[in-house]
Amino acid sequence: MSEKDRKTKLPFFGIPSLWPWLKNYKMLALRMIILGLLVSMCDVIFPMFNRYAINHFLGNKTFDTIILFILSFLAVLICQGIMNYINVMDCSKMELYMNRDLRNSAFSHLQEVSLSYYNQNNVGYIHARVMSDSGKIGEMMAWRCMDVIWFGSYILFALTVMLITNWKLALFIIALVPIAVIFIFIFQKKLLVLNHKVREMNARITAGINEGITGVKSIKTLSIEGKMTDEFADDTTQMYHRSVRTTHYSALFSSSVTLMSSVALAIVLWKGGELNQAKLMEIGTLSIFMSYALGLLDPIQNMVNAISKMISIQVNIERYCNLMNTEGEVFDTKEVIEKYGDTFNEKRDNWEPLIGDVEFKDVTFHYPDGDELVLEHFDLKVPKGANVAIVGETGAGKSTLVNLVCRFFEPTSGQVLIDSKDIKERSLQWLHSNIGYVLQSPHLFSGNIRDNLKYGKEDATDEEIYNALKLVSADSIIDKLTDGLDTEVGEGGDFLSTGEKQLLSIVRALLADPKILILDEATASIDTVTEKAIQEAISTVIKGRTSFVIAHRLSTIVNADIILVVSDGKIIERGSHKELIEAKGAYFDLYTKQYEELIIDQSFN
Repeated sequence: MSEKDRKTKLPFFGIPSLWPWLKNYKMLALRMIILGLLVSMCDVIFPMFNRYAINHFLGNKTFDTIILFILSFLAVLICQGIMNYINVMDCSKMELYMNRDLRNSAFSHLQEVSLSYYNQNNVGYIHARVMSDSGKIGEMMAWRCMDVIWFGSYILFALTVMLITNWKLALFIIALVPIAVIFIFIFQKKLLVLNHKVREMNARITAGINEGITGVKSIKTLSIEGKMTDEFADDTTQMYHRSVRTTHYSALFSSSVTLMSSVALAIVLWKGGELNQAKLMEIGTLSIFMSYALGLLDPIQNMVNAISKMISIQVNIERYCNLMNTEGEVFDTKEVIEKYGDTFNEKRDNWEPLIGDVEFKDVTFHYPDGDELVLEHFDLKVPKGANVAIVGETGAGKSTLVNLVCRFFEPTSGQVLIDSKDIKERSLQWLHSNIGYVLQSPHLFSGNIRDNLKYGKEDATDEEIYNALKLVSADSIIDKLTDGLDTEVGEGGDFLSTGEKQLLSIVRALLADPKILILDEATASIDTVTEKAIQEAISTVIKGRTSFVIAHRLSTIVNADIILVVSDGKIIERGSHKELIEAKGAYFDLYTKQYEELIIDQSFN
């Protein structure tokens, strides 16, 4: 879908902005409209059968056409039933199709947006755009649009029949229509506001329940059970009062609509009775007006309700389209896409092999949401197979360099070169397929261990998987599990320990055979024994590969070829371990501090 297609246009209930998805179902939408008109026409026709029966069978006391009357009535009834069934099925299909396509488009687009988008928007916000907003849009395109067509056409057909039958009496009914519409709109607007407040309180109560369950340990250790209970009780009390007020207005609204229907019926009986007494209207004709007078208010109410909901859903359409209009700050040029392909259409035949030379050439950088320079005219050459360690205090900004190597962000100025070529001249997919990234908090996907490891190499055989496991001494993890590689890891890998997940994430990276390996504090959150196993695995994996290691424990990177020391987001020192120790600067202070802490820990143990 082109950016031009995604441009948000909200007039006419936002349908133009949804056209890129709706156009695939033009014939389905057309059939829904036609069937909706025909079904409402049948609703208008039924009172005419009553008129004929009263005037002909009762008034003239003849039953010569009774068989034809019954067959005609049954034919219309059956046709309406069939059309109604098809129409409901079509509406359901339209809703499901739109939900599926909108969610697929949103998820695909989220794979292409820059990492900064996720830094600026929380998971709940993004989830609501993909699931809640798309669901409401699908509902609007199917049911709310059909409600407007169905009930609107019924009102139009009924008023037309009344005007044709007796325009004088019809004018009395028509005069009530704008009054009814204004009245219903006012009440509907008030009810929408009240219902919104009820939903807000419901969300607060749900959040309170969630917090009370997930934070139960903190609640008990802080002895705030009473405070939490009182806050929850306040929320439920507010929910009660708002719900009662909403129910009050809803009951008043329903009673008022019934009263207006009764007023319309009274007018019909009064004026129609006068016409009947003057021999200007038959009883059967009067029955048509009585049926329409009683049945006209509900369609008006339903149509106004549908239009109100469509108006309220404009917010969902706008938010969804804003998501789809979000352009990644990092993207491939048309020329690069033409040669190398894009995220979902790779042209691997044109991909050059990556050797592993990395160079920062006069790089200046600041994050999109900040103005302070993190790097300024920074130069660094990393030859193939070199090991670069990045160290610093927590929160110092150690991830900046690897974010630039991975092209999660673009340099503000300067170039990042891989194999002497600007990384912008090759595709993101080419780059990322050659980089292995092991996070501090490893993430495993729901499923079994085999499937998780195959994310590194989709066609990996069990033999290749076991060889990779043995290479980093992780085969013992599999051996002790009853189901081996078929063991389910749980959501996020919760069934495994942090150390086990970390080793498996290293194996996954190893299977991909990356030429550049990035390890983001891979041993920061684990015990000493597991750290040793992971450190040995890392030493095996980085051999022959260009690697960037973000390190928490400095003892693990003393053999690195280049050590970069980061403070307040800036690189303040660089060199080998020996050079930096001799310089007795920031690295020396960090190293000696950690060494002293280690001695203290060992003395206590």
